Amino acid sequence: MKKSTIELYVGIFVIIGLVCSAYLVTEIGQLKTRDNYSVFAYFSSVAGLKKGASVEMAGVKIGSVTSVVLDTEKLLAKVELSINKKVKLSEDVIASVKTSGIIGDKYISLSPGASDETLAPGDTIFNTEPALDIEGLVKKYMFSRNKDK
Repeated sequence: MKKSTIELYVGIFVIIGLVCSAYLVTEIGQLKTRDNYSVFAYFSSVAGLKKGASVEMAGVKIGSVTSVVLDTEKLLAKVELSINKKVKLSEDVIASVKTSGIIGDKYISLSPGASDETLAPGDTIFNTEPALDIEGLVKKYMFSRNKDK
């Protein structure tokens, strides 16, 4: 075979490979969002919580944080959670901002409630606990020790 014919076949093979890769990437991306539903939670503080952080229940990942924005009317942090459709959250579920380890990443921990009513897509979690401010606790401890002396 001629060199130009081989180069033509290799070029066609590369183009087909790129098209297949692009198709798979878009399908996997859509598959991930099809199996989830969104709920919202308002926190007084979400210091360190980032988009993409995990949402866990009983130590098992059940979703992720889709967005973290400031609600300018309520002046609270509005967090959008993407939850696996297989997990049904009761309307009295408790959402807490936790830290993995001492100085680890922040994540949302959900504690199940006892209600028979479940949250529908787009509903809001009303029972929330803000992130623990370790820096504030250290400052408080240090200043209280200086007063004792």
